[in-house]
Formats: sequence, structure tokens, C-alpha cells
Amino acid sequence: MKNIYDVIIVGAGPAGIFTALEITNLNPNFNILIVDKGRNIEKRACPARKTGKCVKCNPCGITFGWSGAGAFSDGKLSLSPEVGGRILDYFSEDECNKLIKYCDDIYLKFGANETVYGLNNEKVEDIKYEASKHNIRLIECPVRHLGTELAYGVLKKMYHYLVDNTNTEFNELTEVKDIIVEDNEIKGVKLVNKDGEKIINSKYVVIAPGRGGAEWLSNEAKKLNLKTTNNAVDIGVRVEVPNSIMDHLTKDLYEAKLVYYSDTFDNKVRTFCMNPGGVVSEERYDDEIAVVNGHSYSEKELRTDNTNFAVLVSTTFTEPFDQPIDYGQYIAKLGNMLTGGGVMVQRLGDLLNGRRTDYSRLKKSTTIPTLKYAVPGDLSFVLPQRHLTSIVEALKAFDKIAPGLYSKNTLLYGVEVKFYSSKFETNNKFETNIKNLYTIGDGAGITRGLMQASVTGVVVARDIVNK
Repeated sequence: MKNIYDVIIVGAGPAGIFTALEITNLNPNFNILIVDKGRNIEKRACPARKTGKCVKCNPCGITFGWSGAGAFSDGKLSLSPEVGGRILDYFSEDECNKLIKYCDDIYLKFGANETVYGLNNEKVEDIKYEASKHNIRLIECPVRHLGTELAYGVLKKMYHYLVDNTNTEFNELTEVKDIIVEDNEIKGVKLVNKDGEKIINSKYVVIAPGRGGAEWLSNEAKKLNLKTTNNAVDIGVRVEVPNSIMDHLTKDLYEAKLVYYSDTFDNKVRTFCMNPGGVVSEERYDDEIAVVNGHSYSEKELRTDNTNFAVLVSTTFTEPFDQPIDYGQYIAKLGNMLTGGGVMVQRLGDLLNGRRTDYSRLKKSTTIPTLKYAVPGDLSFVLPQRHLTSIVEALKAFDKIAPGLYSKNTLLYGVEVKFYSSKFETNNKFETNIKNLYTIGDGAGITRGLMQASVTGVVVARDIVNK
């Protein structure tokens, strides 16, 4: 590493990558340093994907490193500004659509597949009409599905383009110890890695740490007196059912984004990250908290007999609450406590009958779990009543448009938590109240997916180059 760069980007997820791509596109002379807690994409590996057992890598190979969690995710690019973040809070719908189209073209340039789901308007309207009969809202959103294997390839090409062909350096296994500010203007960062600590100066710093760095960024915000507002806390379960129950929805939509307001508590319950023919997976935060996620592959021969998706309860807390990440971690830790440190699984039938799922009951399930080392248990000891009741009521409603979903053999994995940071107050270029310090992506509480995270990177890059 040199002692000074034009731009330092903290976090090598889509937000950070697209910042670098757009800066180098607009001005190839910029010297850029990207740092990440994780490894280079070619060195990232998750032993659990091969052995079926998490070995608690430090840092987690799924969560950290080049391309962030996106490298091993389902690779869904949501092509609607309504889905995956809050960019509509900053730009008009027309501006958002232009930014999404611009980023989508870049993904295509680096090898994304051409297929887009959700464009069969007649079929989408039929599903939307049927859902409305049962007080369910279908959010229309075209989706370009990369799949886990293609997402890795696309993001790897972006890495080699930047490192091999531009003035961009990437430092792996490197953390930011301090963000250096003088007279309310950014001056650089203090980095720490195996070689020790080093202060790197830069006129512009872009903080894009992803969900894995959300807690770190919240702590930095307090030190720097950055203004934040509470985001909703999303907590729930991952549902797994046979493909036969969901195929009529996923065939045209790929991901059916459904919203329901629970009967008892009137809480917003939504489906998220739907993976047809997918695999339920585990990921780790802070090297100790195990939460559940899911992904699927683009190649048909790699697909399973099951579909999985998250069902999340969204709660927006008011003052004096200001610890959304801590709250989510607390719920996740309860689940880990009961399983000895892993992900829990329960049959819906056992939950409704007020009993724990054990190994003998799990063996009777006609839905075969794809997360083989999930520990049978009882989610009622983990999730608050408000959340659990809302999830059950939503599943019962969703069963009206996906018959068989509200079945005794439906599997529920817990806990699924989305660690969205408190939302940072910025201008519409995502610059904070500290001059030339930007916060973007999922870690800043602004986005919730690959596409909108990429958009925030492009916006910041353009502002930096214009300055």
C-alpha cells in the first residue's frame, strides 16, 4: 500500500465494486484502494458447502471478502426501484429506473445471463389478482437471476478488470481501526492487518461494509457523531417446501415478493430471497452468530427438489430504542444457545401442536431438509410471540395462493435476521455531514440487495469525479 490514494473504499461488496468501476470509467487516472475484512474472491471458500458442516472460519468465507455475501448468494438482480432498498427516497422513479438500467448493463457486460423473470405481464397480473382476494400484495419486480455459480463468475471478472486494468488496489484481510477526520473533513483511515497498523491518507473515503460490517459502522457513527435514524428490524424464519408447491409462482416470477399484514398484531410480514430448487445455508456474523440464509444455482442439474424463502416480520421501533443490530443479534443468539451454536429447524406441524421437533419427527417429514446439519428444536423458545404469531398467520394466508404451504411437513429454519444498520442521514449523493465521507450499501441501512447497492456506488462515484 502507498501512503495516499485519491479514494479509499471500505468494503468490497457490490456498492464498493461499482464505486470503483464508475470512477475508473469516468477518470482512469484515479488511484483507488479497496480494503475488506475478508479475502480475495479466488481465495474465498466455505467448507460447509462441501462437507455440510460449518467450521466457523474467521473471517466467515460467506459473509466477508471480495463481492461480499453476493459472491455466494442466489445472485438476484431486482430490476424495480421498489425492491431491495430505499433509493426512491433520494431520486424520482424515472431516475431510479435509469440508474438500475445502467448498472444492469454493466452486469451484462461482465457476463450476467440474458433471462429476466417477471416480464410475462399477463401471468403476473393473474397472480396479483388472485393474491388480492386474500389481502396479500404481490410486489411486481422483474428479476435477472445469476445463480450462485454465475454470480461468483461475474464478480470475479469485475475483480480482475479493476485490479489488472485500472489504478485500483485491493487489500484483503484488512480492517479499518479508525476513520480520520479533521475540521469536519475526511483525511483518511487507520488500517490494521497482519503487517500491523498504518495510516492511509485520502481526500475521499467511501464506507460500504455490507451487512457483515453494519455493527462496526454503527459504532463508528457514534464516535464521529454521524446522524442516523432507526431502520425496521427484520426477523423471521426461512421456509422450505417441495418445488411442487411454489413452481406455479416461481416459473414466471422467479421470486414471488408477497406482503401480508398479520391478523393479530397488524405487523408487516414479507417474503424475501426466494430460491426455487435451492439450498438452505448457514452464515456467520462476528465469527460466532449463526443465522440462516438460502441460495440456488442457475444450472438445472445443480437444483434441488425444494424451494426456500425467508418470511420476515418488519418492526420499526421508536425512541428511545436505537440498537436494531443488537436486538437482532440477541434473538439469533437465543437460537444458537438452544442448538449448541447452529441453525434450528422445526416442522410447522410440530410448532402448531406446541411440541419440539426432534430427529425422529424430522425423519417423518416428506420435505427433506437441504441444510443437513440443522438441529431440530422449538422456535417458540426463540422468537417473540408477536413475531411467531405473525409468521404463522402469514403462512396460513399464503397457503391460499400456494396450496400445501401451510402443511405439517413445511420446514421452518431459524433464525433469519437481516442486520440492517441504522439508516445514515446523507444528501442525495450519499455524502454524510462530514465533508467527502460517503456511506452506501446495505451496511449503511440504505439498500437491501445487489442492484440497489450497485446503484449507490455509481451515484457516489459520479459525485466524486464531478468534484
